[in-house]
Amino acid sequence: MAVAKKDQERVTYAWMYGAQARKDGKERAVPEFWQEYAEAWLLGFDGEPIAGNGKIKPISDQMEKEIDEAAVEKG
Repeated sequence: MAVAKKDQERVTYAWMYGAQARKDGKERAVPEFWQEYAEAWLLGFDGEPIAGNGKIKPISDQMEKEIDEAAVEKG
């Protein structure tokens, strides 16, 4: 999925929200907010990687435990 560099962050977030929706047991329907990035959302929901981006890994069920609190506060 080729996109302009400035939109890559939005595509990545759409992908992550799609993956989380699947984990939460929600239906495979793109929410209105993500319609512009529906393709990325659906890829995330289906567990498919975003083409050309090998850095994205599945979202961990234990994500809150993995986040470094100090790093979050710096952001």
